[in-house]
Amino acid sequence: MVNPEHTYTPIVIIKRRIEDMKKLLTVLLVCCLTLIRSAYASCPGQIHENVRETPFPQKHNTLYINPSPLLVPLEMKQSDYLQFNLSQDKRFESAGSILSEKTPWCMFNPHRILENGTWYWRVRSISRSGEAMPWSETYTFTVTEDVPEFVTPTFDVFLNNIPKEHARIYCFLRDSLDNARKAMRQHPDFEPMIAESREALAMDYRTDRNPYSKVSLMYTHTDYLNTAYTMFQRNVYAEKMVQNVRCLLTAEIDQKVIGNDFKAGELAYLLACTYETCYERFTERERIQIEEIILTVLNRYLPHIINKEEVHIFDNHFWQFTFRHLLQASIAIYDKYPQAREYLEYSYELWTARAPASGFNRDGNWHNGTAYFSANAISLFYVPTLFSYLTGTDFMQHPWYKNAGIGLAYTWQPGSLSAGFGDGHEQMNPKPLRIRSAFADLMARTTGDPYAAWYSSINDRYKDESETRLYRLASGKKRPEATGLPADAPKAVWFKDSGEMIANSNLKDGKRNLSLSFHSSPYGSGSHTHSNQNAFNLHYGGKAIYRAVGHYMNFKDAHNLLDYRNTRGQNTLLVNGIGQPFSIRAYGYITRMFNGEHISYALGDASNAYCGISEYPMWINNFKSEQLEQSVENGFGSTPLKKYRRHIFLLHPDKVVVYDELEADKAVRWDWLLHSPVKFSIDETTRTLVTRNTEDNFSSVAQLFSEQACSISQTDRYNAEPNEKIAVRGEDFSRPWSLTASFAPCKKTRILTIIQVEADGKQAVEIIRTGNSFQCGDWTIEAELDAKRPTALYIRNIRNRATFSLGKKNPEMNGKIYQCRKADASVLYDRIDGEWKTQEMDDREMQITGKK
Repeated sequence: MVNPEHTYTPIVIIKRRIEDMKKLLTVLLVCCLTLIRSAYASCPGQIHENVRETPFPQKHNTLYINPSPLLVPLEMKQSDYLQFNLSQDKRFESAGSILSEKTPWCMFNPHRILENGTWYWRVRSISRSGEAMPWSETYTFTVTEDVPEFVTPTFDVFLNNIPKEHARIYCFLRDSLDNARKAMRQHPDFEPMIAESREALAMDYRTDRNPYSKVSLMYTHTDYLNTAYTMFQRNVYAEKMVQNVRCLLTAEIDQKVIGNDFKAGELAYLLACTYETCYERFTERERIQIEEIILTVLNRYLPHIINKEEVHIFDNHFWQFTFRHLLQASIAIYDKYPQAREYLEYSYELWTARAPASGFNRDGNWHNGTAYFSANAISLFYVPTLFSYLTGTDFMQHPWYKNAGIGLAYTWQPGSLSAGFGDGHEQMNPKPLRIRSAFADLMARTTGDPYAAWYSSINDRYKDESETRLYRLASGKKRPEATGLPADAPKAVWFKDSGEMIANSNLKDGKRNLSLSFHSSPYGSGSHTHSNQNAFNLHYGGKAIYRAVGHYMNFKDAHNLLDYRNTRGQNTLLVNGIGQPFSIRAYGYITRMFNGEHISYALGDASNAYCGISEYPMWINNFKSEQLEQSVENGFGSTPLKKYRRHIFLLHPDKVVVYDELEADKAVRWDWLLHSPVKFSIDETTRTLVTRNTEDNFSSVAQLFSEQACSISQTDRYNAEPNEKIAVRGEDFSRPWSLTASFAPCKKTRILTIIQVEADGKQAVEIIRTGNSFQCGDWTIEAELDAKRPTALYIRNIRNRATFSLGKKNPEMNGKIYQCRKADASVLYDRIDGEWKTQEMDDREMQITGKK
């Protein structure tokens, strides 16, 4: 056969081969791009599902606890009940296989430790008549020894230990009451209790034509009177409670009250509490009336609770108050009405599966915003206390409670602003709220947690907290002596599950403490959290240096949508002026963290956070009601962002370094954001930003470095001004300053920021730059700013030799060459847990609970 190339001249042949090579290179390039896109596509659309779309757990999911609950989407419930099958035998034939009873909700708790290894499970629907539908497909997951163990007894243990007689709501106090009554006059809570009870006795609801309009006040007074009666046993308090309830019994039920979940819960509690405490003082007819009103509340809410709360990531109002109030009402009448017993069982199983903090949080921090922990505090203490007493199992051995003391201490330090993430972060709260102090006190008394004891000894506002007063008076449990912060308290804490890192220069001296808080959360944005992945706040002496801005006036006004929870109001980044939507899809993730004595470090990845607009009906309706759109002009929309990794350091004691890796599919403008309570002094030539707090005598100097051209502007105006006329929380409407450093459009860039905080008249040192090396006092910082070159960062202290390295295969650590296991790992040489050592870390695997 004749070779066809023989018919062509050599030049033609060469040209053809060049064309073939081009085609081959094109194919290879496409393959590479496909692999790259595939790698990016492997990142889940969301780490957690807002409403469950897929069964959990599966082989790609993370187990947060052993035993793990089995959860399925509501769509899989095709009839009246579900039945679950769980086994280590894929045929489900072994003696150890578990076949659940039929259940009306979309969850199952094994209530036993699951042995290490592979587990198989399936589910099927069953009708009320007993007709079973085919089994679902079989799902698998693996239990490993590193999964924390926490097992609860089955519901029948809880049910069988409920006292047959009243009172049940506070049955966990009965064993200590006699001794507590003898010593109550010497108790610090005695005089406040007397003052509150007098206030309640003085109120006469009989003069009110619509006593239901006063349900919230009556709820508070019921608590005052019940505490006083429980301790004193004087008729005057019980008789007043009865009188108040009789005002409700003689009035027409106000459907507006029943329709408000908070007020309905308060109504159910005050009726149930009085019913129990004063049972013999009511007539049989009155008891039935009380029971009927409680049932009216239960019947109103149960259809909207069961099959919703177990598959929803976190329903604010329900977990804050409604869950507890309906539990308290149900336990009072569970033996008379099936609705109450059903809720009692549901609440027990739901708490086991999804509490104390969504079921996917073990770190002790509150995933739904630091300030909004306070709305959950009473329930977070009451429920495990009741369940522990009635089951004989300590529910506070759950990992979240074991870490709650350190969570309290670090995320909102005594005498300080909070870490600053989520609703209620404003400077109107310059120190922790009273209920936070009360929760810490209760934790200290109940568990002996040393952080909770230290925290409540300094932040002792619990002494004025009324809802927890009965426990302090009646439990007989003493506060442990707080000898100070635990000696081994870390300088920095990584709250892995909620996505925060808090680093402090000197937590033991709050007036001179430099505190850095960093947020990149797998829970995304929405609810009471903000669009603030990879955002940071910085405080000195508890006062803001740099902090998110805006005011929580209400949940849906223009200021809330365009400033307060908008990415514009956070110390993070905009891409072409676009931020992160209000969605659980807009998640971040802290992938690495070091806690050294001289270097605290975290790496946050917000590459998936800039993902369009919110899909949730509530936010869509909120924008619509304000006649606003989720538009580019308002900071919402799609972006070509591929990478946003922020490395952040506290170089002890007074310097912060931020190193941003930024990349997009096409050239974009990068808007780097910083907010301050005082005006910036800007030197645009050197990109130096200075703020001075003259009142507290400290200053901050931040300097930006990048290969890209940059323009810097600042404003003290919001996109939508807060409505000062509706201020109800003592808001300080002093205007903060918002700075934007806009870097010229490009596909890739790196931004290095060095911040120096100086107090008591000290001056920031001059940063001496030589190429990509920056000398800042005792610290040498080498940062690769050429985005075409591999990421590299090397930080070293010339005095103590503490060293951080990123992107070097063989960095020098303490005069020796260290061989990295992975080329792109972060490496730290520092004193860690009292010992000088070298640590290496690459990215922590995402803890996914939704679909892959």
